[in-house]
Amino acid sequence: MLGKTAGGLYWMFRFLERSENTARLLEAGFRMALTRSSDAESEWKSVVITSGTGLGYEKKYDSYSDTLVMDWLLRDTDNPSSVIAGTKSARDNARLVRTALTTEVWEAVNDNWMTLRDLLAKPVTTVDLPAALALIRKQSALVRGALHGTMLRNDIYDFARIGTFVERADNTARIIDVKYYTLLPSASAVGSSLDNVQWEMILRSVSAHRCFRWLDEQDMTATAIADFLIFDKRLPRSLAFCVKQTTENLRYLEQEYETRHPCHDLADKLGRQLKTLDINTVFDHGLHEMITEFIRDNNALGAQIEKDFRFIG
Repeated sequence: MLGKTAGGLYWMFRFLERSENTARLLEAGFRMALTRSSDAESEWKSVVITSGTGLGYEKKYDSYSDTLVMDWLLRDTDNPSSVIAGTKSARDNARLVRTALTTEVWEAVNDNWMTLRDLLAKPVTTVDLPAALALIRKQSALVRGALHGTMLRNDIYDFARIGTFVERADNTARIIDVKYYTLLPSASAVGSSLDNVQWEMILRSVSAHRCFRWLDEQDMTATAIADFLIFDKRLPRSLAFCVKQTTENLRYLEQEYETRHPCHDLADKLGRQLKTLDINTVFDHGLHEMITEFIRDNNALGAQIEKDFRFIG
């Protein structure tokens, strides 16, 4: 496959995943803001910082409020990670690789763009936010369903899935971080009822609340939930699951092309690092520090994939 086509597939699904997860990050911040009435500006600022778009936001705005942050993350075209910008970028990449997609996948991506373009044509109010976020998640699920239901399991599928899971790992890590590092009121709140309520909201924001309840209904604690979101390979949005899937799809490409690249080694290394940890070690070392290191290593893996498969030039 041409590097340009592989790159189009990879970035198409990275942008689709980023759009959905930006909505999920916003939902996490919104849900937790409902439990706290003081210092709202700091709470909304933490959401923007965790999204990785803080510098761009501060160039445009000089304060943080629910209205400004919602608009920035959902519909501001100056923010390349906003939902509308990501959706458009995904569609643009889909047009470039149109002949590599089934009709169903193309139509799902195109419908996703048109639906969200109309949804976000004007600012979303806090009253309408939950319904808007639900529609964003639904549209993303329709694209994934078309991919799973109609595409051959070949290198096209592998690049699409690698883009999905590299991006999802980054965003799940950021959602965890927005809770523990920037929204936790103080160290004394760890393990408190407030802390546990906020962790429960994190589970809901990644559609994992019912799954967690199925596994351990009684242990609604920060330690158990963090362990679930980081290490449980049965959860499609856990860090361990994402790394496992990325590694497997890279292995399929290695077999397909009969070539091993540095990105394969980086993926294996990231998987081994997670296997050497447990949740107690993570909390002893510092959850924020562990998440920061994971995001750095995952980003390095994504960059190496682009280089190894010659997405550009």
